[in-house]
Amino acid sequence: MSQEPFFDQPSGTVRFWVEIDGQLIGASIGTQTLHYRYQPTRHDDDPMVTYAAHAAEIEAAVRRRVAGGSRHPVMLRDHDMQPQAEPVSPPPA
Repeated sequence: MSQEPFFDQPSGTVRFWVEIDGQLIGASIGTQTLHYRYQPTRHDDDPMVTYAAHAAEIEAAVRRRVAGGSRHPVMLRDHDMQPQAEPVSPPPA
């Protein structure tokens, strides 16, 4: 059973759940973090639209935080959303 993400007006966050090892982990990301990471030049961005467009990357950030020992619910912050470096493959022999 999964739950749909939603915008929580009082906290100014998008709240969502990520399934990790068969368990739903609650998480949230603030509108300011979404705006500055994905839509810094816009003035009319919708946090739910931005979240939906980047859900895979946002969920990956939650997975990294949980793997690093974070307890849930996970609150993503600006530093969690920095672009991740691609793994470098060794040159062919």
